[in-house]
Amino acid sequence: MAGGHGDHANPLTTDPAYSRYNSMMVERYKFFRWTPRTASITIAYVLVVPAIFGYMGFATDGKWDMRGKRRGDTISEF
Repeated sequence: MAGGHGDHANPLTTDPAYSRYNSMMVERYKFFRWTPRTASITIAYVLVVPAIFGYMGFATDGKWDMRGKRRGDTISEF
């Protein structure tokens, strides 16, 4: 009942486009080059984004107290 798949070992065939895509993803680091575009994207994600979150964290530090509040109390401390 569950047999009869023919004489080949694997009854499923792989898509050749997916195989090429998979090999490209595995070997992507071999073809990477630093260009102005990749450098600017890297600087944005390594320096600018953490700087924005750090500034937001330090700017709002101590302004809100979430613990021990009752209904009707404000959370702002400034």
